Amino acid sequence: MTASLHDRIRAAAPALRGRLLANQSLADLTWFRVGGPAEVLFTPADEEDLAHLLAALEPDVPVTVIGLGSNLIVRDGGLPGVVIRLGGKAFGSIAIDGDTLQVGTAVPDMRLAKTAAAAGLDGLAFYRGIPGSIGGALRMNAGAHGGETTDVLVEAHGIDRRGERRSFSHAAMGFSYRHAEAPEDVIFTRALFRGKPGDRTAIEAEMERVTAAREAAQPIRERTGGSTFANPAGGKAWQLIDAAGCRGLTRGGAQVSEMHCNFLINTGDATAADIEGLGEEVRRRVRETSGVELRWEIRRIGIAPPTVRQ
Repeated sequence: MTASLHDRIRAAAPALRGRLLANQSLADLTWFRVGGPAEVLFTPADEEDLAHLLAALEPDVPVTVIGLGSNLIVRDGGLPGVVIRLGGKAFGSIAIDGDTLQVGTAVPDMRLAKTAAAAGLDGLAFYRGIPGSIGGALRMNAGAHGGETTDVLVEAHGIDRRGERRSFSHAAMGFSYRHAEAPEDVIFTRALFRGKPGDRTAIEAEMERVTAAREAAQPIRERTGGSTFANPAGGKAWQLIDAAGCRGLTRGGAQVSEMHCNFLINTGDATAADIEGLGEEVRRRVRETSGVELRWEIRRIGIAPPTVRQ
């Protein structure tokens, strides 16, 4: 009998200190609350532990990194290979030195905003409106309310698929709108940000404004995945979706939000196929009515089952 991937990893990397679980459900780790299991889920103890796993892993084993799961659809067939989720003190700490902040990539974006504000550092309040973690912010140049990751990042650090440590200057990240050119095999572990001295009261007031605007315009109390499609050049995705008649559109247990039609919602019993299929139907209708090809902003990963609910 062929050994399972879990057992092969244990044999190849006996010094692992993190949590290694086989056939672990991922649905509870995403905001949509849908999706199949990971063949293996690994939560490393620290950077050294992560490097140990990656160096020992068979080269053809897929590796997928997930964060808070706020902009993620895990397909119903689950994920083959190893899914890595960073957490704990090693990846969830913030250290301030003058006007810079050394931040672990498991830190939620809004926590970075609050920590910077408490230290009187301006320029990072926009993170209050982004429901993700710093690792995702680096990978997609996350932004909101007039600010972007590219505006405040100094450098980023990570570990590549061979288990080697890598560093990236701001220029090497290759930021563009909701995108970074950093190698896909790099798992970011920490980043250095720079703020500018400001008035704590004014910064906190700005964060309250961001929070109020988000709560008024977005279905944040629903099972959603954040903004679904990137805004096309010179336009707004939600306006195109609305003009295509998609507000409130449903598929199985999935629905286009009535409040903000660039958000998809799990109304209670949606499958991942329902949500992704609804998104593709929205893209089709927008393409037909406006000629614009909407680009997914939500990350979609995993295997679709052979049959999906129509």
